[in-house]
Amino acid sequence: MASQKLKKKNKLLTKKRSKKIMNKAELFGQIKEKGSFLCIGLDTDLKKIPPYLLETEDPQFEFNKQIVDATEHLAIAYKPNLAFYEIYGTKGWASLEKTAHYIKERYPEIFLIADAKRGDIGNTSKMYAEAYLKNLPFDAITVAPYMGEDSVKPFLEFPDKWVILLALTSNKGADDFQHIINVDEGNRLYQEVLIKSQNWGNKENMMYVVGATRAEKLEEIRKIVSDHFLLVPGVGAQGGSLEEVAKYGMNDSCGLIVNSSREIIYAGNDENFAKAAAKIAYDKYQQPMNNLLIEKGLLI
Repeated sequence: MASQKLKKKNKLLTKKRSKKIMNKAELFGQIKEKGSFLCIGLDTDLKKIPPYLLETEDPQFEFNKQIVDATEHLAIAYKPNLAFYEIYGTKGWASLEKTAHYIKERYPEIFLIADAKRGDIGNTSKMYAEAYLKNLPFDAITVAPYMGEDSVKPFLEFPDKWVILLALTSNKGADDFQHIINVDEGNRLYQEVLIKSQNWGNKENMMYVVGATRAEKLEEIRKIVSDHFLLVPGVGAQGGSLEEVAKYGMNDSCGLIVNSSREIIYAGNDENFAKAAAKIAYDKYQQPMNNLLIEKGLLI
C-alpha cells in the first residue's frame, strides 16, 4: 500500500518533468523527488526469468518492461549489462534497443546507463561512443580507463551525456592491479585514475564506479572526487552494506547511485515476479535510502 501511494505521488511529479535527466542538478532533483538513489541492473538472463515468459515474442524485453513498470517509482536509474544481450546475437541486441527506447519514451526522467565497460584506441572508442550515446538513448556508459586519455575522450564529446569510469571495483580480482602503488607518486592505481581523469572531464559529465564491498575506501576517494557522482555496485547479492556506502560516500547532493541487480529482478519466478521485485526494491532499498537522505538533511 505504501509503495502504491509513493508510485502515485511520483507519477504526478514526473508529469511536470518532460525532459531527460542531463545534468547533475536534474539527477539530484530526481533523487529528492523519489527519495531514492537506486539503480536497478537489468542483467536479464533467459535461464533465470519466469518460464512462462519464454513463450512470448521477446522474453527479455517483456521481462524488462514488467520490471521497469513495477519499479520506476522506486528507482532513479536502470543499467542494462550488455553482456546479457550480446550473448543472444541479433535477438539480444533488438531486446536491448527496445528496452532502452521503452524506458526513455515512457519514463524520460529515468537515468539510463549502458554497462558496456568499453575503452579502446581513439577511433574505436569513437565508434563505441556513437553506438550507445548517439544511436541509442542512453544517458551514460561505463568505460575502462586503462588505455588512457585518448581512449576515454571520445565518450566525453557528447553534450549532456556521462562517462562512468571504472575506478575501484568490487570483484576479488581488483586486487591484481587496482591496488598497485605508483612508486614515484605513492598512489595506488585506482587513485591515479581518479586524479588524472580530473583533467579529462568534470563533475557534470564524469562519474566513477566504486564497489560497495570497498565501502571503507569511499572516505579517501571522496577526498579526491568530492563532488562527483559515484556508481556503486555490490550492494545486495554481493554483500555490500548500503548504510556503510552512505556513511562514507554520500555528499551534499547525495552523489551516489547504488545499483542492485539479481536481488531485485529475480525476487520472484512466477506471474507475480514484477510485484516481488517492487517489494524488495521498496523494502530493502528505497525506504532505507529515503531515511538515509533524511538523516543527511537532503530531504525534509
